[in-house]
Amino acid sequence: MISLLGSDNKEKKPGFLDRLKQAVASTKAQLVEKIEQIVEGQAALDESVLDNLEATLITADLGVRTTQEILNGLKQQIKQGKLRETSQLRPAVEQGILAILESPAPGAAAPKPKQPPSGMPYVIFVVGVNGVGKTTSIAKLARYFLEQNRHPLLCAADTFRAAANEQLEIWAGRLGIEMIKQKSGADPAAVLFDALAAAKTRHSDTVIVDTAGRLHTKANLMAELGKMCRIAAREIPDAPHEVLLVIDATTGQNGLQQARKFVDHGGATGIILTKLDGTAKGGVVIAIARELGLPIQFIGVGEKIDDLLPFNPREYVESLFEP
Repeated sequence: MISLLGSDNKEKKPGFLDRLKQAVASTKAQLVEKIEQIVEGQAALDESVLDNLEATLITADLGVRTTQEILNGLKQQIKQGKLRETSQLRPAVEQGILAILESPAPGAAAPKPKQPPSGMPYVIFVVGVNGVGKTTSIAKLARYFLEQNRHPLLCAADTFRAAANEQLEIWAGRLGIEMIKQKSGADPAAVLFDALAAAKTRHSDTVIVDTAGRLHTKANLMAELGKMCRIAAREIPDAPHEVLLVIDATTGQNGLQQARKFVDHGGATGIILTKLDGTAKGGVVIAIARELGLPIQFIGVGEKIDDLLPFNPREYVESLFEP
């Protein structure tokens, strides 16, 4: 069975956690260091401490709902006598955040990834609005699969933006992998058809499909995406097997709103969160997990081709809270 994240037994590269810590440094300053400031010189866990904590969590872009859930959990622990001193606040918040990231959101109904029949390629659609780093993320994803001994093929189905095809073609050349394209303005579904046919005959085990940047309000583009899904399912059972939504972490709660609309319109199964290294709004990771139940599959931590890391909730939380 193909797994998007490859083998769990594959050792991580040296410096993996160091790179993650560097990427979340701004969020750590906005969140964890502020918690330290809140409790400094404070003996009692009174209402003012919790009020300051609430403001800190919201500023770090956890969102109001997620912040309230964490605070309610803390108040319950205080009531039960489990949380007595301000020195216990930081580890209590850490455990609250980890619990959210490791458990699905209540009532969430995000579609689950599917598996292709044996011998057929695994098809991934990559979607999102323009400017979030979608095309570059596709190249990084292809590089990741190459390192997993997979054989990816790129499908340039963003036929509306000529620069997208050119950019993707440059990356494909650098990576030494094949890309299927047509002329600018071609029917994206036709490009997809050609790519799936090529993958089946050339034994590519993964097809990564670049789609036109779209907003949920663009009915024609959303309809086009639906058509592409039907073409994919006709050619390869249950395709697309993943629909990854690319979100720019620097947009914070706006990115969460984008994600919610894509989920509502049927399709996203996971998130690629880009530019995590350039924001103090990394708390949106927690908001996405709680409010959407949509797993974050990868995080972008830089501009290099290998700066796409598989997301692990425990490692993310440790990188934030550990010294």
